[in-house]
Amino acid sequence: MTNIPINSKQSTNTPIKCKICNKKTDFWKQFKVLKKYNVNYFRCQNCDFIQTEKPFWLKEAYTNAINKSDTGIMQRNLWFSKLTSLILFHFYDPTKPFIDYAAGYGIFVRLMRDYGFSFYWEDKYCKNLVALGFEKPSDIKTYEAVTAFEVFEHFEDPLTEINEIMKLSNTIIFSTELFKPSSLDEDWWYFSPHHGQHIGFYSEKTLLTIADKLNLNFCTNGSNFHLFTPKKISMKAFNKTLRSHDKNLTKIFSKKNQTKTMSDHKLISSL
Repeated sequence: MTNIPINSKQSTNTPIKCKICNKKTDFWKQFKVLKKYNVNYFRCQNCDFIQTEKPFWLKEAYTNAINKSDTGIMQRNLWFSKLTSLILFHFYDPTKPFIDYAAGYGIFVRLMRDYGFSFYWEDKYCKNLVALGFEKPSDIKTYEAVTAFEVFEHFEDPLTEINEIMKLSNTIIFSTELFKPSSLDEDWWYFSPHHGQHIGFYSEKTLLTIADKLNLNFCTNGSNFHLFTPKKISMKAFNKTLRSHDKNLTKIFSKKNQTKTMSDHKLISSL
């Protein structure tokens, strides 16, 4: 644990540059992070991005890579695996390799392989528990698409991190909860100062600003599921595709992609 006083913080009067558009931010709110550090949050009036002061508490916040209050981890992976499968089938080559960035325990990778996709796991900080044997291969350098779920809000330097992801693929399917500037509430659950891992917050305008910087097309469901891609996919087509999630995906996919559940079992058992 670092030896930083409880009240150590960035002055509310000292300008901080926005990490997205490099414009000046304004002091917005103060939260008690990890229930003990008074931390200032700053908001960009240009692109809406909300960022904390320099996050000196991160080592302490990541005692466990997955915070214990993440009760939605299973529901989220099930939901995003369905939405991602639809996007990949409609707009990409489902026979190509894919990779899940900051993949955590490997839940999403296992689900996507069960749907028949050649998905691989990559995470610098978390242990792979359920996608063992399908870690990032050394012989694959680029992927048809990369997924990054519940990752963007953890980035200390978002543009640098996103550019790192783009070394794997120029298509990024990702999640982060968006706030609406007109109705932003300081009690919004996604701030989650109790665990201290969320340090950057995005509106739709923020993500559009990033897409413009990277010269990418941007699609979103307007809430928590997004796409950066060089493909000219319209927002209308993107959301129409997502709305078909209530169909029997297993039946649909089995006609195109054969599940890898048993073939993976045989492969791993033979090693």
